[in-house]
Amino acid sequence: MSSGKPYSIKIFLPGGDPDGIRTVEKSNWSGSGIMFPRPLLADARQRKELSRTGVYVLLGPPEESGLPRIYVGEGDPILPRLDQHARSKDFWTTCIAFSSKDENLNKAHVQYLEARLINLAANAKRCHLDNGNVPQLPTLSEADAADAAGFLLEAMLCFPVLGVSVFSVAKAEEGPEVPLFLRGRGRRAEALRLSRGSSSAPGAWPQSQRCPRSTPYLKEIRASLRANGVLQPEGEQLRFTQNYVFTSPSTAAGVLMGRTANGRTEWRTKAGATLKSIQGGE
Repeated sequence: MSSGKPYSIKIFLPGGDPDGIRTVEKSNWSGSGIMFPRPLLADARQRKELSRTGVYVLLGPPEESGLPRIYVGEGDPILPRLDQHARSKDFWTTCIAFSSKDENLNKAHVQYLEARLINLAANAKRCHLDNGNVPQLPTLSEADAADAAGFLLEAMLCFPVLGVSVFSVAKAEEGPEVPLFLRGRGRRAEALRLSRGSSSAPGAWPQSQRCPRSTPYLKEIRASLRANGVLQPEGEQLRFTQNYVFTSPSTAAGVLMGRTANGRTEWRTKAGATLKSIQGGE
């Protein structure tokens, strides 16, 4: 998510360790965030950020599909909920929590934030949601709804800075001017290269649903994309329903073509120039 305007975010390391506890503050915002690895929960317990009412995200490492697993929750206050998850949830390795320095978030506000974040993650389809269901938005007054929506907007600008992109749909306009193509078996798939890898465009056609030459890793990614609705069957073929960011051009090519592929040589411009040549590799 981009605000389109410059803004500053202050990340503070109270322990002096870049892999330890980090606090997050944004200019002109009463919100306050904290990010810490699971082994430091005991240290984070002492932080005032977790003693307040707020919303939190538990993050796990990428699974075989290449997608991380997350859980979104709310707490009034946050800490007892994290203690519960430390006993009951094994997947998470990192926690990010947001609360208000002014302590002006109430239970209804954070229920709103929880519901919106779960909905955003479900629509973006860039993670495995550990939440069983998407909760309904609570009933809020017009003023309270505006306050909660404003808090969410500011928090959404902080997540990418912390390396979390699961709440935003990949945008095609992030790519360069020249699209790249895959060709094979009469099908052509278009992709736009992004700063984080490659993205297939809506309407791209992967090879048929049965891919005997595909590896278990690529099959797992395909299965995950189908489960999330990013890939949908259409006859004997599959079709992308939205832009999707892959971790590398080779992974994108492999998923689309149904076999192991070198993305730097498979992706080509309409004129036939390879991605490798564009990047100066030949």
